[in-house]
Amino acid sequence: MGIRYRIIQKGQPGVVGGGVKEFYTSIVTTGETTIDELTKEIEKFSALSESHIRGVIIALENVIQDKQAEGKIARLEKLGSLYPALSSKGVDTEAEVTQTIIKEVFVNYRPGDRIKNAVNNAGFKKVESTFLRLIISANIQQQG
Repeated sequence: MGIRYRIIQKGQPGVVGGGVKEFYTSIVTTGETTIDELTKEIEKFSALSESHIRGVIIALENVIQDKQAEGKIARLEKLGSLYPALSSKGVDTEAEVTQTIIKEVFVNYRPGDRIKNAVNNAGFKKVESTFLRLIISANIQQQG
């Protein structure tokens, strides 16, 4: 099926009136996958029961939380890596650097090669936006 995308137009950030506007692609997600759905799929390829799989996933979540709080990278082999990161505001001198300048702490994910390859090889499918469909429809009505 491929990864769906749509066209969006963006102006230049910080420029009054948007400055020069350019067109970009934006992903169109097709829904979500829940733990229940993943568990049922995993059960098909495993000797473990659904409840055991769910238990392992919950345990993995708990362990990763603890390790991330310790500042450790969680390397999940072919799944990829989860690692803590932060952003801070800039200050003029090194002496001014304290934890108070930290704006946000978050977790980054770097996929493993197999996941990266699956996404890169998925192909793409353009999805017409509602706005674009309205313009096309209006043009057809004007011509008709």
